Amino acid sequence: MALPVILLNCIGNEHKDYIKQQVQVKNPYLDTMEEDILYHFSLSTKTHNLPEMFGDTKFVCVGGSANRMRAFAQFMHHEMKLTGTPEDIRDICEGTDRYCMYKVGPVLSISHGMGVPSISIMLHELIKLLHHAQCRDVVLFRLGTSGGVGLAPGTVVITDKAVDYSFRPRFEQVVLGKVITRSTELDEGVAKELLQCSNELQNFPTVIGNTMCTHDFYEGQGRLDGALCSFSHEEKLEYLRKAYEAGVRNIEMESTVFASMCR
Repeated sequence: MALPVILLNCIGNEHKDYIKQQVQVKNPYLDTMEEDILYHFSLSTKTHNLPEMFGDTKFVCVGGSANRMRAFAQFMHHEMKLTGTPEDIRDICEGTDRYCMYKVGPVLSISHGMGVPSISIMLHELIKLLHHAQCRDVVLFRLGTSGGVGLAPGTVVITDKAVDYSFRPRFEQVVLGKVITRSTELDEGVAKELLQCSNELQNFPTVIGNTMCTHDFYEGQGRLDGALCSFSHEEKLEYLRKAYEAGVRNIEMESTVFASMCR
């Protein structure tokens, strides 16, 4: 497998008008709460002025590694020529060791850890944060390394659809013992804009393709070097061939829940 970078955009096609409004939540119980504590961000609607802190946010970029997202925030600070030094930006979530968060101008850079459960917890609190901050016109991206399928190392994959292990564009979530499914379609317009941006850069081969989300780094992604391995080399290659034929161009562990929750 190659190691391309994955960029995910999150606004669904039918929600073009939706993004012109304030970020919404779909939980009626939040309106009955005197205080909403974002536990894993170490933030609260009572202890922090969220509209003042985050109200001008337009772009949210998330990725697994805390160090990587700090480096990305410093890069954005430099690119936007903001006052102060990039090295002095503060981790807004310094009160917790679960995630890190940096704000540089209208850009939020947040870590989410590895795998669906970790990013799911972060997304619940992020979406509520953007709602409480009265943010509008926000676009979210996931940036990170991934395993490539039929691509040269270093290729950038802009995700068209996030798919599961059976190459279906959906995310399954167990709620109160019942399995519910949510769509994982991503915004076609944002994907095309990203592809156009790549044409203006050198040395960044870029494709649009499907991204497969797995629940594991080793067996789930067909690796032969884990502590357990229940398949042969030939079976691995056959599965990856089917994935490629289904439009899959890279594999990682967060894309389906990211796409479904943001949609």
